[in-house]
Amino acid sequence: MGNPPLRLDRSGLVLLYIFLRTLQESGAGHIQYSVPEETDKGFFVGNISKDLELEPWELSERGVRIISRDRMQLFALNPRSGSLITAGRLDREELCETLSSCFLNIEILVEDTLKIYGVEVEIMDVNDNAPSFQEAEIEIKVSEHATPGSRFPLPSARDPDVGMNSLQRYELNPNSYFSLQMRGGMDGANNPELVLEGSLDREKESAHHLLLTAFDGGDPIHQGAVAIRVVVLDVNDHVPKFTQSVYRVSIPENLRSGTRVLIVNATDPDEGINGEVVYSFQNTESKTSEIFQLDSQTGEVLIRGSLDFEKHRFYEMEIQAQDGGGLSTTAKILITVVDVNDNAPEITITSSTNSVLENSPPGTVIALLNVQDQDSGENGRVSCFVPNSLPFKLEKTYGNYYKLITTRMLDREQVHCYNITLIATDQGFPPLSTETHISLNVADDNDNPPTFADSSYSIYVPENNARGASFFSVMAVDLDSSENSQITYSLVEDTLQGAPLSTYISINSNTGTLYALRSFDYEQFRDLQLWVTAQDSGKPPLSSNVSVNIFVLDQNDNAPEILYPTLPTDGSTGVELAPRSAEPGYL
Repeated sequence: MGNPPLRLDRSGLVLLYIFLRTLQESGAGHIQYSVPEETDKGFFVGNISKDLELEPWELSERGVRIISRDRMQLFALNPRSGSLITAGRLDREELCETLSSCFLNIEILVEDTLKIYGVEVEIMDVNDNAPSFQEAEIEIKVSEHATPGSRFPLPSARDPDVGMNSLQRYELNPNSYFSLQMRGGMDGANNPELVLEGSLDREKESAHHLLLTAFDGGDPIHQGAVAIRVVVLDVNDHVPKFTQSVYRVSIPENLRSGTRVLIVNATDPDEGINGEVVYSFQNTESKTSEIFQLDSQTGEVLIRGSLDFEKHRFYEMEIQAQDGGGLSTTAKILITVVDVNDNAPEITITSSTNSVLENSPPGTVIALLNVQDQDSGENGRVSCFVPNSLPFKLEKTYGNYYKLITTRMLDREQVHCYNITLIATDQGFPPLSTETHISLNVADDNDNPPTFADSSYSIYVPENNARGASFFSVMAVDLDSSENSQITYSLVEDTLQGAPLSTYISINSNTGTLYALRSFDYEQFRDLQLWVTAQDSGKPPLSSNVSVNIFVLDQNDNAPEILYPTLPTDGSTGVELAPRSAEPGYL
């Protein structure tokens, strides 16, 4: 007895597929991953830290994060393992609808370098949907005089899965009158048709009950069925005939609800009820029937919902014209939606700073932003700019990302705050634009020394002034802010008549007020010069000096004194003798 064949369960097949996919794409120039749909939250997608050439612990340290403009975050970063994981259940049919390949593009920002990396994740299909028909049972009316070989369109099944997991084949239950054949459609799909194999006799059998089953190619195979009731009618000689087999029309996406798109027309030369034609949609997607409405009597096709070129650009519908005798024919309607500039550009601030140091070099990055426009062509081509009056400009980086940078060094003392307007305008007609604002504070740098109002000061102080009294104040201003503008006053060390200047005069370090520590004596010195220093508290500190000239004013504080003749020291009266011969003028 031979060895049993090797079988892999579903999770094993998923892991094998991911492994082979990773080997295949390891040499790609950008990051690509694959993940099956319907996986649980936290499912491993890829080793993002390895592909970014980072260690896992660097993800949080360097501010690595996913940039998402969607309402729902589909992926997350695991900082412990350095891997990209799912943030919830992924439904390929919900994300990509009818697309055969489902690729999701996400962007990863490395915050400290402001680098953007594009990551493409393919959502692989899982056979989680069975083929289904819109109706559980249909009725087909066939004339009893219908010739063998007559064909009758059957409803097509829908399966949102792709590839082998999607619809593959149909089967009709065995019977003596009808067979199943496939008819190729303009969209490449095979539509089932009921083919009459023998003559019908209403008097023998007025109705035939059939079962049409649709199968997909998944493992295991899923199926869906619709019951078919064929009603045999009396003779109806003519089948309705459309004026065109294919109706083509192009419409702008901004048509309002109730607007007529076109009119289809089918004629039937029969009389009475056999010539009355009723129109209906056949094999039409449910979303299409939500957008368009068909008047069954007039054949008018009207707008029912809202069109969106960015979501659906083309609609294909099948219209059936059936007379009162049950004979029918079909025609195609091909509707092309034309883009209208109905979406304004969107500006997303990805990263920004609210403060920048003055005197920072030109080219300093203020913010990183993303600009998108959902329109296409010229309507989706966007230009982004900053008003010329501001010292900033936008520089394009990766994809639709721009860096807002400075064009010159900023000066807080001239402008301390900027309200930057960012404007994005598309190339549509008329053009649409969006603007957003960024507030930026200019942080102070200690680039201004304290400044005195005058280059020197002259002060007049009368002698015999009171000790400890203030006699003058100097003041300097500093254009900087905070500690960079906090001023401390001091005296430059010097000597006066051999004694330190600080024994004569002191200064209040906070206010700049000068105080006399001694009483000045005009007979000892009449003037003195000193230097006052004003220094701020910045790092490094800046300072400036000013000269202060103090002039002492004389007061009448000394009585006259006779120096000659000198009075005797013994207390006697002094005597001066003059000769008799002394003439006038004798001293």
